[in-house]
Amino acid sequence: MISTYFLFISGAEIFFIMFIVVMVFGADKIPGIAKGLGKGMRQLRDATEDIKQEIHRSADKQGIDTSVVKDIQKDIDGIKNSLDSGISKDIKKEIGEVGKHIGDVTGTIKRK
Repeated sequence: MISTYFLFISGAEIFFIMFIVVMVFGADKIPGIAKGLGKGMRQLRDATEDIKQEIHRSADKQGIDTSVVKDIQKDIDGIKNSLDSGISKDIKKEIGEVGKHIGDVTGTIKRK
């Protein structure tokens, strides 16, 4: 879920953030900071997974059916895959049309 937020950051914004980080901490400390962030993200992911497992164990002990959640997640993944494949087909179609138009260009190109 965290990685989806990075899809909305442009290259210029990433460059600006990195510039600020270098200015504040210095270039020699960036690897240590990245390592610490990586460890923190890993611990967060592990803690989240532990909480999910504990919830499922508690639900199983109480006799609560959690298969509905799995079915919903399966449906969501199916929708994501169909959207991804549909978008990639549209992009390939557009690229093919652009390539066809480029191939139709005849004559010489003059530079100014």
